[in-house]
Amino acid sequence: MFDSIEARPPDPILGLSAAYKKDTNPNKVDLGVGVYKDESGNCPVMAAVKTAERRKCDEEDSKSYIAQAGPELYIKYTSELLLGNAHPVLRDGRSSCTLAPGGSGSLRLAAEFVNNNAPGTKIYVSDPSWANHVPLLSSSGLKLELYPYYNYETHSLNFDAMMDALKSATKGDLVLLHGCCHNPCGADLNADQWQAVTDLSLKNGFTPFIDVAYQGLGDGLDEDAYGMRLMAEKLPELIIASSYSKNFGLYRDRVGAVTMVTANSESCRAVASQVVATAREIYSVPPAHGAFLVAMILDDAELTRVWNDELTEMRDRINGLRRMLVEKLKEIGVEKDFSFIQNEKGLFSFLGLSKEQVATLVNDYSIYLVGSSRINVAGINNANIDYLAQSIAKVL
Repeated sequence: MFDSIEARPPDPILGLSAAYKKDTNPNKVDLGVGVYKDESGNCPVMAAVKTAERRKCDEEDSKSYIAQAGPELYIKYTSELLLGNAHPVLRDGRSSCTLAPGGSGSLRLAAEFVNNNAPGTKIYVSDPSWANHVPLLSSSGLKLELYPYYNYETHSLNFDAMMDALKSATKGDLVLLHGCCHNPCGADLNADQWQAVTDLSLKNGFTPFIDVAYQGLGDGLDEDAYGMRLMAEKLPELIIASSYSKNFGLYRDRVGAVTMVTANSESCRAVASQVVATAREIYSVPPAHGAFLVAMILDDAELTRVWNDELTEMRDRINGLRRMLVEKLKEIGVEKDFSFIQNEKGLFSFLGLSKEQVATLVNDYSIYLVGSSRINVAGINNANIDYLAQSIAKVL
């Protein structure tokens, strides 16, 4: 049965991580894998999470299954974090929330739900987008169509071309949007652009499908939620796939959620039952550990304060690194304008280098980044920024 199966090549980003670990160059820099790193280059466990884990260990008295939709407190606080405490959708009972295994699990659960109920639904995905969006969504049965999003020459959002493409999206179609901190380019929609996409959705009838993986790492928890809160208020239907990997640092614990917004409370109950039934078909019952930690932190005022302070520190550090890299490149005489990096949000940006220049950085200077020149900004620190800037200058 297995004799004819061919090995697949390693994932390019995970392959970079493996190569980085084997590299003996003392100046090596890892800008590949998309996790938050502190000044020491570690992906830390947040202090609020550590405290919650100790408390959970002391208080937990069972490892029995949890409810398929997830713990009630987790559902409550996830809904409020995404939409705000007083959002009319919550007040009117028009939204449901289901715990899912991470951001990828949330995307897949929502995609499977849609395809189960409307097989072959078309979904418009930004070009570029997170590398796993295309295989993850297409393998669920959805039909993909790309829309232009980023102008590589101007290093900015290609909004006019995006809107022209989305005019083809109609009722029954999905449009995948990054809620904030776009992966991989870091260029986000502004308030006016979110309004324009919302107006187009109202006019054409398509349903936005928002991927929110970095809430709080752009401008702030509420600021980063502007687009989805606007759409939830103005549109009859909306899908949100969210993750706590980045803003709680719960990468390996796989904590996410599918939030469905519907036209009324009756359809909301029907949709929620179908989402849970879809989850039952895939993995039966969700993992509990990370969801309990999130709920415990957000249900405790002091733990929430500690977590929010840590998240603010992470966000400020990332934004500071963006400014520092731009200033350092200018300081050493690089003529190319990198100021766009300072204006982008979240973990990622393109450097705007060719594949050949990227290969030189990897092979000759031990600076590890993917072929598109996407970097994880959090991989920069005070110890490596001079070497990084000088190496970029040399390949230019």
